[in-house]
Amino acid sequence: MHHLNFNDLNTESQQRLLENSKNDVAVKYGQDIKRFARENNLDYDELLEVEAMRNLYAYKFTFRV
Repeated sequence: MHHLNFNDLNTESQQRLLENSKNDVAVKYGQDIKRFARENNLDYDELLEVEAMRNLYAYKFTFRV
């Protein structure tokens, strides 16, 4: 569960959430993504970025007003 202040949805907060998501994805699926990128001649960092964005939809957020 991620707690966010409704008044604090600036670019820095969004970037922080994306970095947290990237770390989660890298820990959970990093080896699989690396293998897939190598087998299909794709950029690992781009795949990680896309999967991190998808992963954000799995998070549960609560907002404080």
